[in-house]
Amino acid sequence: MATEAIKSVDASVLINGAWHATNWQAVSENVRRLQARIVKATKAGKWRKVKSLQHLLTHSFSGKALAVRRVTENDGKKTAGVDKVLWDTPELKIEAVRSLKRRGYKPLPLRRVSIPKSNGKMRPLGIPTMKDRATQALYLLALDPIAEHRADPHSYGFRRERCCADALDYVHQILSIPNAAQWVLEGDIKACFDKISHDWLLANVPMDKAILRKWLKSGYMEKSVFYDTQDGTPQGGIISPVLANIALDGLEKILRKKYPNSGARALKGLNQKVSLVRYADDFVITGNSKEVLENEVKPLVEQFMRERGLELSQEKTVITHIEDGFDFLGQNVRKFRKRLGKDSIVLTTPSKKNVQTFLRKVRTFLDDNKQATAYGIITKLNPMIRGWANYHCHAASKETFVKVDTLIFKALWAWAKRRHPNKNRHGIADKYFGRTGLRNWRFFGEAKDKDGQNIKNWLVIASNTPIKRHTIIKSDVNPYDPAWEVYREERQGLKMASNLHGRRRLSSLWREQKGICPVCNQLITKLTGWHNHHIVYRTLGGSDTRENRVLLHPECHRKVHSQKLFVSKPRPATRALPTA
Repeated sequence: MATEAIKSVDASVLINGAWHATNWQAVSENVRRLQARIVKATKAGKWRKVKSLQHLLTHSFSGKALAVRRVTENDGKKTAGVDKVLWDTPELKIEAVRSLKRRGYKPLPLRRVSIPKSNGKMRPLGIPTMKDRATQALYLLALDPIAEHRADPHSYGFRRERCCADALDYVHQILSIPNAAQWVLEGDIKACFDKISHDWLLANVPMDKAILRKWLKSGYMEKSVFYDTQDGTPQGGIISPVLANIALDGLEKILRKKYPNSGARALKGLNQKVSLVRYADDFVITGNSKEVLENEVKPLVEQFMRERGLELSQEKTVITHIEDGFDFLGQNVRKFRKRLGKDSIVLTTPSKKNVQTFLRKVRTFLDDNKQATAYGIITKLNPMIRGWANYHCHAASKETFVKVDTLIFKALWAWAKRRHPNKNRHGIADKYFGRTGLRNWRFFGEAKDKDGQNIKNWLVIASNTPIKRHTIIKSDVNPYDPAWEVYREERQGLKMASNLHGRRRLSSLWREQKGICPVCNQLITKLTGWHNHHIVYRTLGGSDTRENRVLLHPECHRKVHSQKLFVSKPRPATRALPTA
Protein backbone atom coordinates (compact mmCIF):
# COMPACT_ATOMS: atom_id res chain seq x y z
CA MET A 1 0.00 0.00 0.00
CA ALA A 2 2.81 2.44 0.87
CA THR A 3 4.55 1.72 -2.44
CA GLU A 4 1.36 2.36 -4.41
CA ALA A 5 0.76 5.63 -2.53
CA ILE A 6 4.24 6.90 -3.29
CA LYS A 7 3.93 5.96 -6.96
CA SER A 8 0.59 7.73 -7.27
CA VAL A 9 1.98 10.89 -5.70
CA ASP A 10 5.11 10.65 -7.88
CA ALA A 11 2.91 10.65 -10.97
CA SER A 12 1.36 13.95 -9.91
CA VAL A 13 4.56 15.92 -9.35
CA LEU A 14 5.53 16.08 -13.05
CA ILE A 15 3.26 17.84 -15.51
CA ASN A 16 3.62 17.09 -19.22
CA GLY A 17 7.22 15.95 -18.70
CA ALA A 18 8.42 19.56 -18.18
CA TRP A 19 11.21 20.18 -15.66
CA HIS A 20 9.99 23.63 -14.63
CA ALA A 21 6.46 22.29 -14.16
CA THR A 22 7.61 19.86 -11.47
CA ASN A 23 5.76 20.26 -8.18
CA TRP A 24 8.81 20.65 -5.95
CA GLN A 25 6.75 20.97 -2.80
CA ALA A 26 5.28 17.49 -3.38
CA VAL A 27 8.73 16.14 -4.32
CA SER A 28 10.30 17.43 -1.09
CA GLU A 29 7.41 16.18 1.04
CA ASN A 30 7.63 12.68 -0.49
CA VAL A 31 11.35 12.44 0.23
CA ARG A 32 11.07 13.89 3.75
CA ARG A 33 8.26 11.48 4.59
CA LEU A 34 10.34 8.48 3.56
CA GLN A 35 13.43 9.78 5.39
CA ALA A 36 11.38 10.21 8.57
CA ARG A 37 10.19 6.61 8.26
CA ILE A 38 13.80 5.46 7.79
CA VAL A 39 14.79 7.26 11.01
CA LYS A 40 11.86 5.70 12.90
CA ALA A 41 12.74 2.19 11.67
CA THR A 42 16.43 2.75 12.49
CA LYS A 43 15.63 3.82 16.06
CA ALA A 44 13.49 0.70 16.46
CA GLY A 45 16.24 -1.55 15.06
CA LYS A 46 14.03 -2.83 12.22
CA TRP A 47 16.80 -3.19 9.63
CA ARG A 48 14.75 -5.16 7.11
CA LYS A 49 12.23 -2.32 7.02
CA VAL A 50 15.06 0.21 6.73
CA LYS A 51 16.39 -1.62 3.69
CA SER A 52 12.91 -1.75 2.15
CA LEU A 53 12.38 1.99 2.68
CA GLN A 54 15.80 2.78 1.22
CA HIS A 55 14.90 0.77 -1.89
CA LEU A 56 11.58 2.63 -2.15
CA LEU A 57 13.28 6.04 -1.90
CA THR A 58 16.07 5.30 -4.39
CA HIS A 59 13.54 4.04 -6.96
CA SER A 60 11.03 6.88 -6.57
CA PHE A 61 10.66 9.75 -9.03
CA SER A 62 10.79 12.25 -6.14
CA GLY A 63 14.17 11.00 -4.97
CA LYS A 64 15.61 11.00 -8.49
CA ALA A 65 14.26 14.49 -9.26
CA LEU A 66 15.69 15.92 -6.03
CA ALA A 67 19.07 14.29 -6.75
CA VAL A 68 19.21 15.76 -10.27
CA ARG A 69 18.16 19.14 -8.95
CA ARG A 70 20.98 19.10 -6.42
CA VAL A 71 23.77 18.35 -8.91
CA THR A 72 22.43 20.85 -11.47
CA GLU A 73 22.19 23.74 -8.99
CA ASN A 74 25.35 23.42 -6.88
CA ASP A 75 28.74 25.04 -7.55
CA GLY A 76 29.91 22.11 -9.68
CA LYS A 77 27.06 22.22 -12.16
CA LYS A 78 29.36 23.55 -14.90
CA THR A 79 32.16 21.04 -14.24
CA ALA A 80 32.00 17.90 -16.38
CA GLY A 81 33.48 14.47 -15.71
CA VAL A 82 35.42 12.27 -18.11
CA ASP A 83 32.43 12.08 -20.50
CA LYS A 84 32.32 15.92 -20.81
CA VAL A 85 28.52 15.86 -20.41
CA LEU A 86 26.58 18.62 -18.63
CA TRP A 87 22.88 18.77 -17.77
CA ASP A 88 22.27 22.42 -18.49
CA THR A 89 18.81 22.43 -20.10
CA PRO A 90 15.38 21.42 -18.73
CA GLU A 91 15.09 18.68 -21.37
CA LEU A 92 18.42 17.13 -20.33
CA LYS A 93 17.41 17.26 -16.66
CA ILE A 94 14.16 15.38 -17.29
CA GLU A 95 16.01 12.81 -19.36
CA ALA A 96 18.55 12.50 -16.54
CA VAL A 97 15.79 11.69 -14.04
CA ARG A 98 14.59 8.87 -16.29
CA SER A 99 18.15 7.54 -16.72
CA LEU A 100 18.80 6.98 -13.00
CA LYS A 101 18.26 3.22 -12.83
CA ARG A 102 19.97 0.56 -10.74
CA ARG A 103 19.83 -2.16 -13.38
CA GLY A 104 22.77 -1.88 -15.75
CA TYR A 105 24.33 1.05 -13.87
CA LYS A 106 28.11 1.25 -14.25
CA PRO A 107 29.98 4.34 -13.01
CA LEU A 108 32.68 5.85 -15.18
CA PRO A 109 36.19 6.61 -13.83
CA LEU A 110 36.71 9.88 -12.00
CA ARG A 111 38.49 12.79 -13.65
CA ARG A 112 41.48 13.47 -11.41
CA VAL A 113 42.66 17.05 -10.93
CA SER A 114 44.95 18.56 -8.30
CA ILE A 115 44.26 21.67 -6.24
CA PRO A 116 46.80 23.50 -4.02
CA LYS A 117 46.77 23.01 -0.24
CA SER A 118 47.62 25.66 2.34
CA ASN A 119 51.04 24.06 2.93
CA GLY A 120 52.00 24.36 -0.74
CA LYS A 121 51.35 20.70 -1.61
CA MET A 122 48.68 19.50 -4.02
CA ARG A 123 45.46 17.73 -3.03
CA PRO A 124 43.98 15.19 -5.51
CA LEU A 125 40.34 15.82 -6.38
CA GLY A 126 38.17 13.26 -8.17
CA ILE A 127 35.35 14.62 -10.34
CA PRO A 128 32.58 12.11 -11.16
CA THR A 129 30.34 12.43 -14.20
CA MET A 130 26.98 14.16 -13.83
CA LYS A 131 25.15 10.81 -13.81
CA ASP A 132 27.44 9.38 -11.14
CA ARG A 133 27.03 12.54 -9.05
CA ALA A 134 23.25 12.31 -9.32
CA THR A 135 23.28 8.61 -8.41
CA GLN A 136 25.42 9.36 -5.36
CA ALA A 137 23.06 12.18 -4.36
CA LEU A 138 20.11 9.78 -4.74
CA TYR A 139 21.56 7.07 -2.51
CA LEU A 140 22.76 9.71 -0.06
CA LEU A 141 19.11 10.69 0.52
CA ALA A 142 18.52 7.17 1.85
CA LEU A 143 21.84 6.84 3.73
CA ASP A 144 22.13 10.19 5.52
CA PRO A 145 19.18 9.68 7.94
CA ILE A 146 20.89 6.52 9.27
CA ALA A 147 24.31 8.20 9.38
CA GLU A 148 22.84 11.08 11.42
CA HIS A 149 21.24 8.68 13.89
CA ARG A 150 24.50 6.76 14.41
CA ALA A 151 26.84 9.79 14.38
CA ASP A 152 29.00 10.82 17.32
CA PRO A 153 27.24 13.57 19.33
CA HIS A 154 30.11 16.04 18.92
CA SER A 155 31.00 15.40 15.30
CA TYR A 156 30.27 18.59 13.32
CA GLY A 157 31.86 18.26 9.89
CA PHE A 158 29.82 17.62 6.72
CA ARG A 159 26.56 17.24 8.65
CA ARG A 160 23.34 19.11 8.01
CA GLU A 161 22.81 22.24 10.14
CA ARG A 162 26.20 21.86 11.83
CA CYS A 163 29.19 24.09 11.17
CA CYS A 164 32.68 25.03 12.31
CA ALA A 165 31.26 27.52 14.81
CA ASP A 166 29.51 24.66 16.65
CA ALA A 167 32.75 22.70 16.98
CA LEU A 168 34.76 25.74 18.10
CA ASP A 169 32.09 26.78 20.59
CA TYR A 170 32.00 23.31 22.15
CA VAL A 171 35.79 23.28 22.46
CA HIS A 172 35.58 26.64 24.22
CA GLN A 173 32.87 25.31 26.56
CA ILE A 174 34.70 22.20 27.75
CA LEU A 175 37.93 24.15 28.31
CA SER A 176 36.23 27.03 30.16
CA ILE A 177 34.42 25.08 32.88
CA PRO A 178 35.91 25.07 36.41
CA ASN A 179 38.72 22.53 36.80
CA ALA A 180 38.70 21.88 33.06
CA ALA A 181 41.19 19.64 31.29
CA GLN A 182 44.63 21.19 30.87
CA TRP A 183 46.02 19.10 27.99
CA VAL A 184 44.88 18.66 24.40
CA LEU A 185 45.73 15.97 21.85
CA GLU A 186 45.63 17.51 18.36
CA GLY A 187 44.86 14.65 15.99
CA ASP A 188 45.83 14.56 12.35
CA ILE A 189 44.89 11.57 10.15
CA LYS A 190 47.33 10.83 7.34
CA ALA A 191 45.54 10.98 3.95
CA CYS A 192 42.16 10.17 5.49
CA PHE A 193 40.03 10.14 2.32
CA ASP A 194 42.68 8.25 0.33
CA LYS A 195 43.30 5.43 2.83
CA ILE A 196 39.89 4.33 4.19
CA SER A 197 39.58 0.55 3.86
CA HIS A 198 37.14 -0.58 1.15
CA ASP A 199 36.51 -3.83 3.02
CA TRP A 200 35.52 -1.95 6.17
CA LEU A 201 33.16 0.35 4.25
CA LEU A 202 31.49 -2.55 2.43
CA ALA A 203 30.99 -4.37 5.73
CA ASN A 204 29.68 -1.43 7.77
CA VAL A 205 27.95 1.15 5.54
CA PRO A 206 24.16 0.49 5.59
CA MET A 207 23.35 0.90 1.88
CA ASP A 208 23.18 -1.09 -1.37
CA LYS A 209 26.52 -2.97 -1.33
CA ALA A 210 26.61 -3.54 -5.10
CA ILE A 211 26.29 0.17 -5.84
CA LEU A 212 28.83 1.10 -3.15
CA ARG A 213 31.35 -1.44 -4.50
CA LYS A 214 31.02 0.00 -8.00
CA TRP A 215 31.77 3.51 -6.74
CA LEU A 216 34.75 2.43 -4.68
CA LYS A 217 36.28 0.39 -7.52
CA SER A 218 35.53 2.78 -10.41
CA GLY A 219 39.13 4.08 -10.65
CA TYR A 220 40.20 7.45 -12.03
CA MET A 221 41.69 9.04 -15.15
CA GLU A 222 44.70 11.34 -14.92
CA LYS A 223 46.33 12.71 -18.07
CA SER A 224 44.42 10.15 -20.17
CA VAL A 225 45.79 7.23 -18.11
CA PHE A 226 43.48 4.93 -16.13
CA TYR A 227 44.39 4.04 -12.52
CA ASP A 228 42.67 1.44 -10.38
CA THR A 229 41.53 2.24 -6.80
CA GLN A 230 42.25 -0.25 -4.01
CA ASP A 231 41.28 1.89 -1.02
CA GLY A 232 39.94 5.34 -0.11
CA THR A 233 36.99 7.44 -1.20
CA PRO A 234 37.46 10.24 -3.76
CA GLN A 235 37.53 13.82 -2.53
CA GLY A 236 34.96 15.43 -4.77
CA GLY A 237 32.26 12.75 -4.62
CA ILE A 238 28.96 13.87 -3.10
CA ILE A 239 28.70 10.83 -0.85
CA SER A 240 32.40 10.71 0.17
CA PRO A 241 32.14 13.02 3.23
CA VAL A 242 29.31 10.90 4.70
CA LEU A 243 31.28 7.70 4.10
CA ALA A 244 34.27 9.24 5.89
CA ASN A 245 32.04 10.32 8.79
CA ILE A 246 30.62 6.81 9.10
CA ALA A 247 34.15 5.41 9.21
CA LEU A 248 35.21 7.82 11.97
CA ASP A 249 32.00 7.62 14.04
CA GLY A 250 32.20 5.49 17.15
CA LEU A 251 35.43 6.88 18.61
CA GLU A 252 33.57 9.23 20.96
CA LYS A 253 31.42 6.38 22.29
CA ILE A 254 34.56 4.31 23.00
CA LEU A 255 36.19 7.21 24.86
CA ARG A 256 33.01 7.98 26.79
CA LYS A 257 32.75 4.35 27.90
CA LYS A 258 36.34 4.22 29.14
CA TYR A 259 36.41 7.75 30.58
CA PRO A 260 32.91 8.72 31.80
CA ASN A 261 32.65 12.41 32.64
CA SER A 262 30.04 12.13 35.39
CA GLY A 263 28.79 9.84 38.12
CA ALA A 264 30.66 8.02 40.87
CA ARG A 265 34.01 7.95 39.05
CA ALA A 266 34.02 11.74 38.75
CA LEU A 267 33.14 12.19 42.43
CA LYS A 268 35.98 9.88 43.45
CA GLY A 269 38.46 11.91 41.43
CA LEU A 270 39.02 9.19 38.85
CA ASN A 271 37.62 11.22 35.96
CA GLN A 272 40.30 12.05 33.39
CA LYS A 273 38.16 14.73 31.65
CA VAL A 274 38.57 13.09 28.26
CA SER A 275 36.36 14.70 25.59
CA LEU A 276 36.40 14.47 21.80
CA VAL A 277 35.47 17.20 19.33
CA ARG A 278 35.68 16.29 15.65
CA TYR A 279 35.14 18.18 12.40
CA ALA A 280 35.49 15.73 9.49
CA ASP A 281 39.04 14.32 9.84
CA ASP A 282 40.27 17.08 12.19
CA PHE A 283 39.79 16.38 15.88
CA VAL A 284 41.01 17.32 19.36
CA ILE A 285 40.82 15.25 22.54
CA THR A 286 41.12 16.89 25.94
CA GLY A 287 42.69 15.17 28.96
CA ASN A 288 43.56 15.85 32.58
CA SER A 289 47.22 14.91 32.11
CA LYS A 290 49.76 14.47 29.37
CA GLU A 291 50.44 10.91 30.50
CA VAL A 292 46.80 9.83 30.05
CA LEU A 293 46.70 11.24 26.52
CA GLU A 294 50.10 9.83 25.56
CA ASN A 295 49.90 6.37 27.13
CA GLU A 296 46.19 5.55 27.07
CA VAL A 297 44.17 7.72 24.70
CA LYS A 298 46.57 7.88 21.78
CA PRO A 299 47.07 4.06 21.53
CA LEU A 300 43.29 3.61 21.72
CA VAL A 301 42.80 6.09 18.86
CA GLU A 302 45.53 4.40 16.81
CA GLN A 303 43.85 1.02 17.23
CA PHE A 304 40.48 2.51 16.21
CA MET A 305 42.05 4.02 13.08
CA ARG A 306 43.97 0.87 12.21
CA GLU A 307 40.75 -1.15 11.97
CA ARG A 308 39.59 1.26 9.25
CA GLY A 309 42.85 1.29 7.31
CA LEU A 310 43.88 4.69 8.70
CA GLU A 311 46.80 5.97 10.74
CA LEU A 312 47.73 9.10 12.63
CA SER A 313 50.45 11.40 11.35
CA GLN A 314 53.16 11.14 14.00
CA GLU A 315 54.63 14.51 13.02
CA LYS A 316 51.37 16.46 13.21
CA THR A 317 49.68 14.63 16.08
CA VAL A 318 50.92 16.53 19.14
CA ILE A 319 49.94 17.00 22.79
CA THR A 320 49.77 20.63 23.93
CA HIS A 321 49.11 22.39 27.21
CA ILE A 322 46.13 24.70 27.03
CA GLU A 323 48.24 27.66 28.23
CA ASP A 324 50.47 27.23 25.16
CA GLY A 325 47.42 27.25 22.90
CA PHE A 326 46.58 25.22 19.82
CA ASP A 327 45.06 25.85 16.38
CA PHE A 328 41.77 24.24 15.37
CA LEU A 329 39.69 25.06 12.28
CA GLY A 330 41.51 28.32 11.60
CA GLN A 331 41.31 29.63 15.17
CA ASN A 332 43.68 29.60 18.10
CA VAL A 333 42.38 28.41 21.48
CA ARG A 334 44.45 29.40 24.50
CA LYS A 335 44.02 29.77 28.24
CA PHE A 336 45.49 32.83 29.95
CA ARG A 337 46.51 32.68 33.62
CA LYS A 338 45.08 34.77 36.44
CA ARG A 339 46.50 38.27 36.57
CA LEU A 340 45.62 41.62 38.15
CA GLY A 341 43.01 39.97 40.33
CA LYS A 342 41.12 38.51 37.35
CA ASP A 343 40.27 34.86 36.85
CA SER A 344 41.93 32.81 34.15
CA ILE A 345 40.15 32.94 30.81
CA VAL A 346 40.04 30.87 27.62
CA LEU A 347 40.10 32.95 24.43
CA THR A 348 39.45 31.85 20.88
CA THR A 349 41.02 34.14 18.26
CA PRO A 350 41.82 33.89 14.53
CA SER A 351 45.05 31.92 14.19
CA LYS A 352 48.15 33.61 12.81
CA LYS A 353 48.32 31.11 9.97
CA ASN A 354 44.71 31.80 9.00
CA VAL A 355 45.24 35.56 9.04
CA GLN A 356 48.42 35.29 6.98
CA THR A 357 46.71 33.04 4.43
CA PHE A 358 43.83 35.50 4.07
CA LEU A 359 46.11 38.52 3.66
CA ARG A 360 48.24 36.62 1.15
CA LYS A 361 45.07 35.92 -0.85
CA VAL A 362 44.16 39.63 -0.83
CA ARG A 363 47.66 40.74 -1.90
CA THR A 364 47.81 38.11 -4.64
CA PHE A 365 44.46 39.31 -5.97
CA LEU A 366 45.68 42.92 -6.06
CA ASP A 367 48.91 41.89 -7.79
CA ASP A 368 46.93 39.99 -10.43
CA ASN A 369 44.58 42.95 -11.05
CA LYS A 370 46.93 45.89 -11.37
CA GLN A 371 44.93 47.45 -14.22
CA ALA A 372 41.42 46.81 -12.84
CA THR A 373 39.21 49.68 -11.77
CA ALA A 374 38.71 50.48 -8.10
CA TYR A 375 35.00 49.67 -8.50
CA GLY A 376 35.83 46.22 -9.89
CA ILE A 377 38.45 45.60 -7.19
CA ILE A 378 35.92 46.33 -4.45
CA THR A 379 33.30 44.12 -6.10
CA LYS A 380 35.66 41.15 -5.73
CA LEU A 381 37.23 42.09 -2.38
CA ASN A 382 34.00 42.72 -0.46
CA PRO A 383 32.77 39.07 -0.51
CA MET A 384 36.25 37.89 0.53
CA ILE A 385 36.46 40.27 3.48
CA ARG A 386 32.85 39.78 4.52
CA GLY A 387 33.10 35.98 4.37
CA TRP A 388 36.36 35.86 6.35
CA ALA A 389 35.06 38.27 9.01
CA ASN A 390 31.74 36.43 9.36
CA TYR A 391 33.60 33.16 9.93
CA HIS A 392 35.53 34.67 12.84
CA CYS A 393 32.78 36.92 14.22
CA HIS A 394 31.96 34.44 17.02
CA ALA A 395 35.48 34.60 18.46
CA ALA A 396 37.46 37.34 20.25
CA SER A 397 38.40 38.85 16.90
CA LYS A 398 37.95 42.63 17.16
CA GLU A 399 41.65 43.38 17.66
CA THR A 400 42.56 41.06 14.76
CA PHE A 401 39.95 42.71 12.53
CA VAL A 402 41.50 46.14 13.17
CA LYS A 403 44.98 44.84 12.26
CA VAL A 404 43.66 43.21 9.10
CA ASP A 405 41.92 46.44 8.07
CA THR A 406 45.20 48.31 8.50
CA LEU A 407 47.16 45.81 6.40
CA ILE A 408 44.49 45.79 3.65
CA PHE A 409 44.62 49.61 3.61
CA LYS A 410 48.40 49.48 3.11
CA ALA A 411 48.01 46.94 0.30
CA LEU A 412 45.39 49.13 -1.43
CA TRP A 413 47.56 52.24 -1.01
CA ALA A 414 50.43 50.40 -2.69
CA TRP A 415 48.04 49.27 -5.47
CA ALA A 416 46.88 52.87 -6.03
CA LYS A 417 50.45 54.25 -6.07
CA ARG A 418 51.50 51.61 -8.59
CA ARG A 419 48.48 52.45 -10.74
CA HIS A 420 49.27 56.21 -10.68
CA PRO A 421 53.06 56.60 -10.40
CA ASN A 422 52.93 60.28 -11.37
CA LYS A 423 50.30 61.35 -8.82
CA ASN A 424 51.22 62.71 -5.42
CA ARG A 425 49.73 61.24 -2.24
CA HIS A 426 47.07 63.95 -1.99
CA GLY A 427 45.81 63.19 -5.49
CA ILE A 428 45.67 59.46 -4.75
CA ALA A 429 43.86 60.08 -1.47
CA ASP A 430 41.25 62.31 -3.17
CA LYS A 431 40.63 59.77 -5.93
CA TYR A 432 40.36 56.54 -3.94
CA PHE A 433 39.75 57.33 -0.25
CA GLY A 434 36.76 59.14 1.22
CA ARG A 435 34.92 59.79 4.47
CA THR A 436 31.96 57.75 5.72
CA GLY A 437 30.72 58.34 9.25
CA LEU A 438 33.71 58.72 11.53
CA ARG A 439 36.10 57.00 9.13
CA ASN A 440 38.27 59.30 6.99
CA TRP A 441 40.22 56.78 4.91
CA ARG A 442 37.75 54.36 3.38
CA PHE A 443 38.56 52.95 -0.06
CA PHE A 444 35.91 53.47 -2.74
CA GLY A 445 35.40 53.23 -6.48
CA GLU A 446 33.03 54.94 -8.89
CA ALA A 447 31.13 53.70 -11.93
CA LYS A 448 28.22 54.74 -14.13
CA ASP A 449 24.80 53.13 -13.76
CA LYS A 450 22.31 52.53 -16.60
CA ASP A 451 21.10 56.10 -16.38
CA GLY A 452 24.60 57.53 -16.60
CA GLN A 453 24.69 58.54 -12.94
CA ASN A 454 27.80 58.10 -10.80
CA ILE A 455 27.52 55.41 -8.12
CA LYS A 456 30.06 54.67 -5.39
CA ASN A 457 31.13 51.25 -4.16
CA TRP A 458 32.70 51.28 -0.69
CA LEU A 459 35.12 48.68 0.64
CA VAL A 460 33.82 46.50 3.48
CA ILE A 461 35.56 47.16 6.80
CA ALA A 462 36.25 43.95 8.74
CA SER A 463 36.24 45.73 12.10
CA ASN A 464 32.65 46.87 11.46
CA THR A 465 31.55 43.22 11.72
CA PRO A 466 29.88 42.83 15.13
CA ILE A 467 31.11 40.11 17.48
CA LYS A 468 28.14 37.78 18.07
CA ARG A 469 27.64 34.90 20.47
CA HIS A 470 27.02 31.61 18.68
CA THR A 471 24.33 29.26 19.97
CA ILE A 472 25.63 25.71 19.65
CA ILE A 473 23.28 23.10 18.22
CA LYS A 474 22.05 20.38 20.57
CA SER A 475 24.25 17.31 20.24
CA ASP A 476 21.45 14.78 19.64
CA VAL A 477 19.55 16.68 16.92
CA ASN A 478 18.67 14.56 13.88
CA PRO A 479 17.48 16.82 11.02
CA TYR A 480 15.42 13.95 9.58
CA ASP A 481 13.54 13.19 12.81
CA PRO A 482 10.11 14.93 12.99
CA ALA A 483 10.53 15.23 16.76
CA TRP A 484 13.11 17.99 16.18
CA GLU A 485 11.11 19.91 13.56
CA VAL A 486 10.07 22.84 15.78
CA TYR A 487 13.59 23.27 17.19
CA ARG A 488 15.10 23.20 13.71
CA GLU A 489 12.65 25.75 12.30
CA GLU A 490 13.38 28.17 15.14
CA ARG A 491 17.13 27.69 14.71
CA GLN A 492 16.94 28.12 10.91
CA GLY A 493 14.98 31.33 11.39
CA LEU A 494 17.57 32.75 13.78
CA LYS A 495 20.42 31.68 11.47
CA MET A 496 18.79 33.27 8.43
CA ALA A 497 18.13 36.46 10.38
CA SER A 498 21.81 36.50 11.36
CA ASN A 499 22.89 35.98 7.74
CA LEU A 500 20.78 38.95 6.65
CA HIS A 501 21.95 41.17 9.50
CA GLY A 502 22.79 44.60 8.13
CA ARG A 503 20.96 43.90 4.85
CA ARG A 504 17.70 45.61 5.71
CA ARG A 505 15.93 45.19 2.39
CA LEU A 506 16.52 41.46 2.14
CA SER A 507 15.76 40.99 5.84
CA SER A 508 12.40 42.76 5.61
CA LEU A 509 11.44 40.77 2.49
CA TRP A 510 12.35 37.48 4.16
CA ARG A 511 10.34 38.30 7.29
CA GLU A 512 7.42 39.54 5.22
CA GLN A 513 7.31 36.17 3.42
CA LYS A 514 7.63 34.22 6.70
CA GLY A 515 10.83 32.77 5.23
CA ILE A 516 8.82 30.91 2.57
CA CYS A 517 9.35 30.93 -1.22
CA PRO A 518 5.93 31.82 -2.75
CA VAL A 519 6.51 29.55 -5.77
CA CYS A 520 7.28 26.20 -4.08
CA ASN A 521 6.21 26.98 -0.48
CA GLN A 522 9.55 25.72 0.87
CA LEU A 523 11.86 27.45 3.35
CA ILE A 524 14.44 29.91 2.05
CA THR A 525 17.71 29.30 3.90
CA LYS A 526 21.38 30.05 3.46
CA LEU A 527 21.81 26.52 2.09
CA THR A 528 19.11 26.89 -0.58
CA GLY A 529 20.12 30.43 -1.55
CA TRP A 530 17.79 33.05 -2.93
CA HIS A 531 17.17 35.50 -5.76
CA ASN A 532 15.75 38.99 -5.44
CA HIS A 533 12.92 38.91 -8.04
CA HIS A 534 11.15 41.99 -9.44
CA ILE A 535 7.42 41.31 -9.81
CA VAL A 536 7.15 43.83 -12.64
CA TYR A 537 10.41 43.64 -14.59
CA ARG A 538 12.53 46.78 -14.49
CA THR A 539 12.76 46.69 -18.28
CA LEU A 540 8.97 47.07 -18.30
CA GLY A 541 9.01 50.02 -15.95
CA GLY A 542 9.01 48.19 -12.60
CA SER A 543 10.50 49.98 -9.62
CA ASP A 544 13.19 48.80 -7.20
CA THR A 545 11.01 49.37 -4.14
CA ARG A 546 10.15 46.64 -1.65
CA GLU A 547 6.57 46.47 -2.93
CA ASN A 548 7.86 45.26 -6.31
CA ARG A 549 10.30 42.63 -5.04
CA VAL A 550 10.08 39.13 -3.61
CA LEU A 551 12.65 36.49 -2.60
CA LEU A 552 12.62 33.20 -4.57
CA HIS A 553 14.75 30.07 -4.67
CA PRO A 554 17.25 30.12 -7.61
CA GLU A 555 15.46 27.25 -9.36
CA CYS A 556 12.05 28.84 -8.75
CA HIS A 557 13.41 32.10 -10.17
CA ARG A 558 14.44 30.31 -13.36
CA LYS A 559 11.04 28.63 -13.52
CA VAL A 560 9.24 31.98 -13.26
CA HIS A 561 11.26 33.47 -16.11
CA SER A 562 11.18 30.42 -18.38
CA GLN A 563 7.41 30.04 -18.10
CA LYS A 564 6.71 33.78 -17.82
CA LEU A 565 4.79 33.30 -14.59
CA PHE A 566 3.46 36.10 -12.43
CA VAL A 567 4.39 36.06 -8.74
CA SER A 568 2.04 37.94 -6.44
CA LYS A 569 3.15 39.71 -3.31
CA PRO A 570 2.70 37.44 -0.25
CA ARG A 571 0.52 38.53 2.63
CA PRO A 572 2.25 40.12 5.64
CA ALA A 573 3.48 37.71 8.29
CA THR A 574 0.95 36.87 11.00
CA ARG A 575 3.47 35.41 13.44
CA ALA A 576 6.60 36.84 14.97
CA LEU A 577 9.88 36.04 13.25
CA PRO A 578 13.46 36.56 14.46
CA THR A 579 14.64 40.08 13.77
CA ALA A 580 17.77 40.50 11.67
